Amino acid sequence: MIEVKGLTKKYGGRLAVDHLSFRAEPGRIYGFLGPNGAGKSTTMNMMTGYLAPTEGEVLVNGISMTEDPEAAKAFIGYLPEIPPVYPDMTVDEYLAFAARLKKVPRGSRKERIDRAVEMARLSQVRGRLIRNLSKGYKQRVGLAQAVVADPEIVILDEPTVGLDPKQIIEMRETIRELAREHTVILSSHIMQEISAVCDYVWIINRGKLVAADAIDALESRLAGDNLLRFTAEGSEERIRAVLRAFPEVREVTFSGVNDIVTADLLLDPGADIRRRLFYAMAEQRMPILSLEARRKSLEDVFLELTTQAEEDEAAQEKASAENTPKAAADGKEAPAASAGEGAAAQAAAPEAGMTAAEDAEAGPEEGAPGAAAETAGEEGTQE
Repeated sequence: MIEVKGLTKKYGGRLAVDHLSFRAEPGRIYGFLGPNGAGKSTTMNMMTGYLAPTEGEVLVNGISMTEDPEAAKAFIGYLPEIPPVYPDMTVDEYLAFAARLKKVPRGSRKERIDRAVEMARLSQVRGRLIRNLSKGYKQRVGLAQAVVADPEIVILDEPTVGLDPKQIIEMRETIRELAREHTVILSSHIMQEISAVCDYVWIINRGKLVAADAIDALESRLAGDNLLRFTAEGSEERIRAVLRAFPEVREVTFSGVNDIVTADLLLDPGADIRRRLFYAMAEQRMPILSLEARRKSLEDVFLELTTQAEEDEAAQEKASAENTPKAAADGKEAPAASAGEGAAAQAAAPEAGMTAAEDAEAGPEEGAPGAAAETAGEEGTQE
């Protein structure tokens, strides 16, 4: 199990990850979904110990990634967005090297490597130099190194980026196979990718967690409006006349050309008019060509949540900007400071200067870029 508590990362004045908290239970495929720049890769780098958080902690089976990174990392296999492969090694050489780094016992290395090769479907290229492999095969080599030590948790950052459609399908199948024995966490900005393979989804936007639930439950919980769409032969006026007999219809929108019309209906919650609508339209000699109850897809939910988060943030920024001129105007109208107040201000100034200097001398905070670089250097070849 991996648990994230209040995970935060700042780059200077920019907040990349904003107090994320969630938990990944064994035996599931979890999806990180968010637009580009949402903080997915930064979060994964902190979860795997490649990047130190500004605040918060990551616990892997109860072990702190910050306090005991070596023990915590032993439970994790990681495939970054760019596979960490050595192009001048063959596939077998690289996996043997990765197995040694991950402290796989000598007696079981060959078996582990063979299993990783089979799982990643690398049997035909295991003797070739990695530099001569296609992008799809390099991605598979990176995946094989992530699982060669048989970790409990496998974390994949954008595993299908740059792959062709056939390779994407193969990668999805491989991820499903992984989930039989491992907890899998993958990130993507592509809704179809998450829908196709994941059981549970975390949606993040601008570093904040905006939703977390099973995909079906999330779609149902946020389905909201009761929508019905049908296409029929007939004019808009005649169809509208039929719909007047249905008080459950709250709104209707028409589209189409000639005498083939599509109507989108917004119904009262829980209302189901399909059977009565079919007979009413047939009675007026306007056959229904298609009829479907509509529900929001994961893509609809994603767009709704991320758009709402951006609108809320924009509203907060606007309110803050409107308050700033008012505060400045209030400051101009304030009376001049007395001599005593002026002396107190001058006395306070050196203290403020000393505080800033002390902050500068304090150096980078623990786990900031220096520590992250050290961690990355230690594990770069490993992962």
